[in-house]
Amino acid sequence: MQVKPHLHTAADQIPALPDERELDALTSIFSIFADSTRIRIICALGERELTVGEICEAVGMSQPAVSHQMRILKNARVVKCRRSGRNSCYSLDDDHVAKILSMGIEHIREVFSYE
Repeated sequence: MQVKPHLHTAADQIPALPDERELDALTSIFSIFADSTRIRIICALGERELTVGEICEAVGMSQPAVSHQMRILKNARVVKCRRSGRNSCYSLDDDHVAKILSMGIEHIREVFSYE
């Protein structure tokens, strides 16, 4: 008897239904990605570690506005901060953040390619 190979589908990649605590955390993390300002900051940090001043320059925003967004991103553990003298240097917290963003961009570009 010959066994047919399993064809992987999108459903194979989706984990089992999360519990309530996980659902709340998942909703929170996706809400972080629901703001275009934060997306621009995350994209800038995808290249390399940046100071607040460099982030301001990269996204064209004032220092108070960037600092406010950085607090939100840091509290959500999307970015991490390292002190270097008088500067705060920010980078993405881990690879998952870049993957989430990359997959979202890939999906949108694919959708746009069908229009």
